Amino acid sequence: MLELDEARVAAVCGVAQEAGRATLAFHGGTVAFERKADDSPLTAADRAAHTHIVGALRQLTPHLPILSEESSAEEAAGRHAWSTFWLVDPLDGTKEFIKGSGEFTVNIALISGTRPVLGVVHVPVTGVTYWGSGAGGAFKALPGQAPVPLRTRPAVPGQLTVVASRDHAGPRVEALLRRLGTPRTATLGSSLKFCLIAEGQADFYPRFLPTSEWDTAAAQAVLEAAGGGVTDLAGQRLVYNKPQILNPPFLAFGDPGYGWHALLKD
Repeated sequence: MLELDEARVAAVCGVAQEAGRATLAFHGGTVAFERKADDSPLTAADRAAHTHIVGALRQLTPHLPILSEESSAEEAAGRHAWSTFWLVDPLDGTKEFIKGSGEFTVNIALISGTRPVLGVVHVPVTGVTYWGSGAGGAFKALPGQAPVPLRTRPAVPGQLTVVASRDHAGPRVEALLRRLGTPRTATLGSSLKFCLIAEGQADFYPRFLPTSEWDTAAAQAVLEAAGGGVTDLAGQRLVYNKPQILNPPFLAFGDPGYGWHALLKD
């Protein structure tokens, strides 16, 4: 597996930050977009970030393959034979980008086997960068400031904060919120939901509607390195390089000792 020393991690953070700056050239005003085969939007910012990240990672680690949301089918062929590879979402939260909000991110993850072992989540509008690895811990850095270690918080009944997608919460999430009584809620786009839990500002993110592996990998690495977890509804860790690129429904949480999965029982 690729050695994740401080210099290598810093270099990957730099790649995400540079890609974020590329997206900002297209941010604001009316954003033109087209529809992909799955009906999701694609903008020039997605393409610019993809091009930068793929080129930079190939220079940094020429021996490692790259799977991006914007990769062609030919580029992704044979991915199940890869033991270690980069998994990239060049612009997570394209709908938020089109709306003109700042709730979009650049996500870069390193997958070893079926697990994300390094994740970088960069927020172009604010310049904030989150990163995490199993060996190195989780951190958040604001532009020009020293990194701050991240740690999830204990879950306290009656004082929980639940985060949900701005566009994709759905009735099952609403039913789960009712079971929790009256939790505080925060609605965010993109992988920022995971990061809010990782920095101890929220507790729980249930997701029942479809996501793809590139949507979650980088943020999962950050959250796990901060002490949290991401599992399927049976309690098994969310894994990668599956036969299908789509994830199952999942629960992301800060306190692994709390009975999150019991909330699913009738």
